[in-house]
Amino acid sequence: MLILDRFHVMAKLNKALDEVRAAEARRLAQDGYEPVLKHSRWCILKRPENLTEKQTVRLSELLKYNLQSVRGYLQREDLQRFWEYRSPTWAKKFLDEWCRRVMCSKIEPMKKVTRTLRKHQDLLLNWFRAKGTISSGTVEGLNNKAKLIMRKSYGFRTANGIEIA
Repeated sequence: MLILDRFHVMAKLNKALDEVRAAEARRLAQDGYEPVLKHSRWCILKRPENLTEKQTVRLSELLKYNLQSVRGYLQREDLQRFWEYRSPTWAKKFLDEWCRRVMCSKIEPMKKVTRTLRKHQDLLLNWFRAKGTISSGTVEGLNNKAKLIMRKSYGFRTANGIEIA
């Protein structure tokens, strides 16, 4: 059973959100506005429960502005509710509505991720069918070990007298 897990979905959303923040910060600076997004990267990318006290204050200040970065942040946080569902049917209804709202926004990087989620909706819903018990963490760990071994072996010409191609 192929599954799209929470980690990879949220990583894609964070990457899109960071694109939005960086582009908006450049645009605001170019237009001569106050640099409100300066030093806000981790305030926006971290989960609220992981923010430091200083970052929490900074985030609450940012949330007062009607910026694409703020709207993207709120969309990403709203998607966190998706993972709380138990039924694939209700999760699908939530996801459909969430995707519809994001597609109505004018935030292109978020819309791009949303199109990907729509395309792979069945793989996302498999997470619920597996009752959230399957994690790709073990597979990711094994892949990283294999990559490490390959990286360490660069430069060796032979292994016990056998030519390495």
